[in-house]
Amino acid sequence: MNAPFTDALAVASRPLIMEVKLRDADGRELLGARGVAETVERFEAAGAPCLSVVTGRWFGGTEGLLEEVASLTSLPLLRKDFVTSRRQLERTRELGASAVLLTAKVLPGAVLARLTDHALELGLTPFVEVADEADVALVARGPRCVVAVNNKDIATRERLPGDPTRSRTLLPAVRSTGTRCPVSASGIDAPATAARLLDEGFAGLLIGTGVLRAPSLTAWCAELDAARGALADGRSAR
Repeated sequence: MNAPFTDALAVASRPLIMEVKLRDADGRELLGARGVAETVERFEAAGAPCLSVVTGRWFGGTEGLLEEVASLTSLPLLRKDFVTSRRQLERTRELGASAVLLTAKVLPGAVLARLTDHALELGLTPFVEVADEADVALVARGPRCVVAVNNKDIATRERLPGDPTRSRTLLPAVRSTGTRCPVSASGIDAPATAARLLDEGFAGLLIGTGVLRAPSLTAWCAELDAARGALADGRSAR
């Protein structure tokens, strides 16, 4: 089955899922004068293979935001929200998304499995978010999912700093699900941190606030590329 989101991520030279998010966890505006259209254009120019769109109310999102982004780009889109029902999945498809966030921390295992199956029936890629090994154990249909480690805690509404060490610790368990797209998500601000996570085996990174607040996204990406090159050179020199 065609899976635009995972296919785009798998072949990207710079596999960053850049995120359209209106506000941070503390309610501060993120887009500023740029607006949605300019932000999407900026991400496309930076070579993002796919985008995440936050429709969750915590971050000022709405379904209308996803619909707007879908009208502005042909890139595969992830709907990022607390999706808990079949109707929300169907609505996600109607709004133009290619993938949908399913949060293991808030869904009982049986419900997560049913929603995963229904997402796949609709042609949506399940983007299953995990935060510990108990969450990873709930993942169903791993080879057909993105499995993403959230470096922040939803219990605190993601207000505290992220911990990329969580991603590094959980990567072997995530790989054991059979996913071809292990992703590290949230709390990734520095290009050097992003480079290390990709070097350690993540197939993609989801970055929102870090790229939205970057004064120059071009410079941020150039620093990432340089850091990845330095890590590759270091390996070949050993």
